[in-house]
Amino acid sequence: MKNVATNEQSVKIIQSWPNSEAAFRRAQKSLGGGVSTGLRAGAQPHPIFFERGHGSKLWDVDGNEYIDYVLGWGPNILGHGNPRLVDAVSEQIQRGATYGSGHRFEYEAAEWLLKAYPQLDRVLWSNTGTEADLTALRLARATTGRQHFVRFRGHYHGWSDQMIVGYRPRTGVADTRGQQDDVDDYVHLVPWGDVGALSDVLSRRDDIAAVFLEPILVNSGVIAPPPGFLAAVRELCDRHGVILIFDEVITGFRIALGGAVERFGVVPDLVVLAKAIAGGVTLSAIVGRAALIDQVTTGTTHAGTYNGNPLSLAAACATIAELAVPGTFDQLEAAGARLATGLREALRRAGVVGAVNQIGPIVQCGLGVTEICTFEDYLGADVDLYNQLLVELLRRGVFTLPGGRWYLSTEHSDEDIDRTLDAFDAALGAVRP
Repeated sequence: MKNVATNEQSVKIIQSWPNSEAAFRRAQKSLGGGVSTGLRAGAQPHPIFFERGHGSKLWDVDGNEYIDYVLGWGPNILGHGNPRLVDAVSEQIQRGATYGSGHRFEYEAAEWLLKAYPQLDRVLWSNTGTEADLTALRLARATTGRQHFVRFRGHYHGWSDQMIVGYRPRTGVADTRGQQDDVDDYVHLVPWGDVGALSDVLSRRDDIAAVFLEPILVNSGVIAPPPGFLAAVRELCDRHGVILIFDEVITGFRIALGGAVERFGVVPDLVVLAKAIAGGVTLSAIVGRAALIDQVTTGTTHAGTYNGNPLSLAAACATIAELAVPGTFDQLEAAGARLATGLREALRRAGVVGAVNQIGPIVQCGLGVTEICTFEDYLGADVDLYNQLLVELLRRGVFTLPGGRWYLSTEHSDEDIDRTLDAFDAALGAVRP
């Protein structure tokens, strides 16, 4: 039975989550921090434990229903329990989870990726975005014979020692305890959107192997690139013999079938993909020029027991086939715009200062700022107030991410969004000073 009370508008409000709280206490006895990834440890009021999902909804161990805008932190682009995906995975698991050798899904899934990114030639399979970004860096270093690379502040390329530099402002001498102490010797940070700063670094140094970037700064504000910026980066990389790498872990198969490459028309040398690519099953990939990718046959190590396993690639084929249905990305764009417009109107009605960005089915909401156009704008948002808002949304059956990002799936309906906006109105009223 749901643990709820009724407010003056006769809307059911969840007051506590006793079964989730008990599960969390139990997990703390066996799991580090009681969670499987550290970011979840700070969830308020505590991590929620779920037992099932269907379509756009989740149900927790206390029996409460939620509209899900977390989507597994992004991968569940088809929502939960998509029949085509379920059938593909169910059929394959009966045939074997992994073979340690070749199978048809290796090339069938790769063909799907190259159809989505027709400007590129080859695919490498991996398992997580972190692994794929490290592989991309190794390929760039092998190609150029250089060791250093450039990345932009606020962009996320996984949690490895080198890639996490510059993701968030440092509170000490390192980005994380235990970090390699010479990591800064190899990483050069520039502000997002600043062509002059990038040009300066590439002009001064002849040891830069690669430039990494999220073509849309999703991890820190859902900030589109300034007009002409991606093309200018492409030209600078060509001029200086530097490999350009788009981290499309989030944008790939989400903002268009061909991700940001399709949307903006700028072609990098390598594209890193993960999250939406297999609809929630673990998978990542690097798509790129043959000259770079084929180095794995001439002494550049690319390894992994689970790379290209048939279970994950069967899921990828099913997911991409669903996303390739005509009109899918128009639907996702419309859903994102409906949510973003509604959030803006709710903030205005409540007299709460805030900003909302939206690109495709990705929405960013920040409180206490009038715009989020730069990484600094994003950092200036009122995190404490937003965390209070998250709990009030959770109490009203809306599950969304810390930091202000919202993901939508193909399963989110207009009714889901309208219910969400009603909950957002009420949640704002509950936290407004």
